[in-house]
Amino acid sequence: MAVERLLTIMKRLRDPQSGCEWDVAQSFESIAPYTIEEAHEVADAIARGDMAELKDELGDLLLQVVFHAQIAQDQGHFAFDDVVAAISDKMERRHPHIFGDAASGGHYLWEQIKAEERRSKAAEGTLDGVALGLPALMRAEKLQNRAARVGFDWPDAEGPRAKIDEELQEIAEATPDTLEEEFGDLLFAVVNWARHHGVDPEAALRAGNRKFERRFRAMEAEAGDDFAALDLAGKEALWQSVKERGG
Repeated sequence: MAVERLLTIMKRLRDPQSGCEWDVAQSFESIAPYTIEEAHEVADAIARGDMAELKDELGDLLLQVVFHAQIAQDQGHFAFDDVVAAISDKMERRHPHIFGDAASGGHYLWEQIKAEERRSKAAEGTLDGVALGLPALMRAEKLQNRAARVGFDWPDAEGPRAKIDEELQEIAEATPDTLEEEFGDLLFAVVNWARHHGVDPEAALRAGNRKFERRFRAMEAEAGDDFAALDLAGKEALWQSVKERGG
């Protein structure tokens, strides 16, 4: 199998005597930021529709899994095969309507089984298990969805919309010591409003970033070397020109 070649490469890289000094020195903690970065690069390749890049980025993400598994094996915790067995067991367990006796259920059954798994792990609170390392917008949405499952949610989109106005007012009245906290509350409210409209806030902001980048690059291309020297009014005129052209 192709994955066996990758496992062999990683094992050799991590060999304390003959391996790569950098790879040997790594830990779960030092590799974790790279794992997050590679996941984002996979999402970026998908957003751009670049299949050649997606293939490469998926390989980079797979390397991260193999790297973590090798560190775990070196420390006597588990090996890559245990990771594969665990996720295979989980997928079969969470799809009893496919692999078991349940006649139907789909996504609702999946969520019910996930909740039971959390209880079996002695999770004490509704919000337990929402990973701290998630992007902030994504984590906010997951926290809100968890709270909504136990009835702590606005009945419609008007509630979070009104909350945004409230948070804007609190920002206007904030002191330098509380300003960051109030902006956090505002962003959390915006995520809630997006969630009530069925919009993924993380995806929405990524799209907004791409739009801004596309338009800004078009502005620079149109102005050439003179762009930086333009005053704000000149830059705004360029922005509107690009926008009107559908940039």
